[in-house]
Amino acid sequence: MTWTKKIRNYSSKLLNSKNTYRPNTLFNKVAITVLAISGISITSVSSAHAEENESELQTIYHVYLDEQYAGAVTDQSLIKDAKEEKINKVEEVHSDFEIDIDKELSFVPEQVFRNNVNNQATVKTFNASVTAKAEAVSLQINGKPVVYVKDKADAEELMKQLKLKYVSEEELAEYEARKKDSSSELPPLKEGETRILEISAAEDLKFNAAEEEPEKVLTPEKAVELLLKGTLEEKKYKVQSGDALSNIAEEYNMSTTELFDLNPSLEEDGVLQVGTEINVTETKPLIHVNIKREAKKQEKIAHGNEVVEDSSMYKGDMKVKQEGQDGERIVTYLVEEQNGDVTKKTEKDEEMIKEPVKHIVIRGTKVTPSRGSGNFVWPTNGGYVSSKMGPRWGKVHKGIDIARPDNKTIKAIDNGKVISAGFDDGGYGNKIVIDHNNGYKSVYAHLSSIDVSVGETVSAGSKIGNMGKTGQSTGVHLHIEIYKNGSRVNPLELL
Repeated sequence: MTWTKKIRNYSSKLLNSKNTYRPNTLFNKVAITVLAISGISITSVSSAHAEENESELQTIYHVYLDEQYAGAVTDQSLIKDAKEEKINKVEEVHSDFEIDIDKELSFVPEQVFRNNVNNQATVKTFNASVTAKAEAVSLQINGKPVVYVKDKADAEELMKQLKLKYVSEEELAEYEARKKDSSSELPPLKEGETRILEISAAEDLKFNAAEEEPEKVLTPEKAVELLLKGTLEEKKYKVQSGDALSNIAEEYNMSTTELFDLNPSLEEDGVLQVGTEINVTETKPLIHVNIKREAKKQEKIAHGNEVVEDSSMYKGDMKVKQEGQDGERIVTYLVEEQNGDVTKKTEKDEEMIKEPVKHIVIRGTKVTPSRGSGNFVWPTNGGYVSSKMGPRWGKVHKGIDIARPDNKTIKAIDNGKVISAGFDDGGYGNKIVIDHNNGYKSVYAHLSSIDVSVGETVSAGSKIGNMGKTGQSTGVHLHIEIYKNGSRVNPLELL
């Protein structure tokens, strides 16, 4: 058998074998090409045989996706057209993205004596193996890609929007400008000023070039929402008949406490209304923004209060010894925040403007005895007796009348307990009766107002009301009666 026939038979066996050789590496690709060239060289022993072999050789193209063999085609354009069609379909919906397939495409040509290529199967394998993806930028958090944006500009906008959730435009602009000129020393803060000292993330952040399906590439605004809530889709549950909070919480792997935190309007003992929608998604931020601020402001210092007890004053009596006054100071704070919540606040320095002054009150501790001493005091501040006890206008006047005092204050004539205080329909008008618990009782009538109540203990000389002309009275005066063991006594004999 000639060398030409041997080589031809060997090549035919390779192509027809069930275990057809399919190169998987660059070395194998080169080997196939070398083998084909070698065959051509050997068959060129005679010019007649060379022409015959050249007319029988065909070129096929082995298709590789990221070095993985996908099949062979007789024409590269079959795969290139399939790629273009896949890209165009995505670009019709997402025209603002740069679209490409997610695997590297390469071709390795081979000349063969017999063509057993299935173009349709290779194109089908290609379509099933690749996805049209957009060129994007991924944000990696602690080494894991979490969110994708379109390009570097959107990545920068994402970080800006994230910072603006917790600082103002002015604060951020001042902070960024200061960072560019790090050599300059910070000027002292003025009163009422605040400035950002540092903006950082608790996590390790890194942006990388990436490819992703266009549907998963977010705008900077949506990306910020996802980073701060941990989800873009909050689930809600509609209350059904027979539902209980404990059952709903259990269904969503939550505690009832977590459910209440997500739904502040719910009441622990309240009744669930059928049809009410309840939040059942616990939002957890994927990123934590740390802010350090310096703030200088004037603030009040609340004055203290002090109570001084005085045994010479009756219990219940109080008087102000010193009016309280708030102080003032200018203080500089260092404030640390995470996602808007203050985590630490310390005072850097303080300037005292005005010291606070205590509010001091004197409080009596002397207990008022309910038993009278038997020594009676005059019930008004001055005045004169306008009518004595005894017969008057055909009747008996049961006490004395006192008129025209220096003021209208009515005082208890001795220690005692109030046993009656109110309006009397028998002509006395507003009336007070005091039991002195030593056999004596005193009655005060025609008052314009009453300052004591039944059961109250009063001391000799303490105010019990004001002089008036209520009831059957001819003018403003005090009518007073005194009884001992139930019998009337002339007040003028005791007062």
